[in-house]
Amino acid sequence: MEFLNDVLVQPFADMAAAPDFLLQVLWEGLVGGVLYALIALGFVLIYKSSRIFNFAQGIMVVFAALTLVGLYEKGVPALLALPLTLAVMLVLAMTIERVVLRPLVNQPDIILFMATIGITLFLIGFGELIFGGENKVMITEQLFIPTGSIVFEPFGGFVSIEEKDLTAVIGAMVLVAALLVFLNKSKIGRAIRALGDDHQAALSVGISLSTIWVIVWFIAGVIALATGIVWGARAGVSFALEVIAFKALPVLMLGGLESVMGAIIGGLAIGILEKLFEIYWGQPLLGGNTEAWFAYMLALLVLLVRPQGLFGEKIIERV
Repeated sequence: MEFLNDVLVQPFADMAAAPDFLLQVLWEGLVGGVLYALIALGFVLIYKSSRIFNFAQGIMVVFAALTLVGLYEKGVPALLALPLTLAVMLVLAMTIERVVLRPLVNQPDIILFMATIGITLFLIGFGELIFGGENKVMITEQLFIPTGSIVFEPFGGFVSIEEKDLTAVIGAMVLVAALLVFLNKSKIGRAIRALGDDHQAALSVGISLSTIWVIVWFIAGVIALATGIVWGARAGVSFALEVIAFKALPVLMLGGLESVMGAIIGGLAIGILEKLFEIYWGQPLLGGNTEAWFAYMLALLVLLVRPQGLFGEKIIERV
């Protein structure tokens, strides 16, 4: 009975006893969830348009952040380094399409997946050659990202919100909203969706595969840059930042590999739930550090019930 009380009653009693602390936990979970959703979006967009699981998304985050900081260290003003970094990501997208993807058209999916591993290894080596392997500090103040904090006193308690986290959430919301409008309202966006829905039919009506691939990889690069700025402001910029891409895997499993909305909702859900579980169940009962595995266990439970994810389309194979 004591165990059931600790699992089913005490956590909710703690939430009710300290609602201000609950708000703090929910906010931190929301910030983490927004960042997870951003990373997952890069995977989803490329998979929808090309059926390629982009193993290189993590190193693209690092490479974009290193390019931004590296340009600033070379004397380029921060506000000029930002568009120049976007130009670098466009050149990278064009190079990947021309050198890697185009020669591998109609190859098995595993070959394309292995190609993205090759892209990862190349960007690691090239990045270390150009920028070095030491940790760097994100140019937060130079980009006019606020670094203070906002304090609230709800329910007679105390809630602190870092201004850089608030900026990250607002910026991510604007980026996601712009992406959804682009995908649903623009001609190119509809072409990307058509390519994801039916590859052969889209090609038969004249949609250029090469053009769409460049655009999608560039969008993934833009998302990578935004993610790199936010994560870099929180933890610095280094090649260790690449591992954050693994946090997108349970988001993709939960929301579905082909669903933009699934990536958004899945990221938010995992960010909030893993933080709640860590604070109210993980630390008191399991000694903490549950954030390292909770998201994967949650995604596994969802896959057992719905293998295509909550928002993925069920695949029906006729024999």
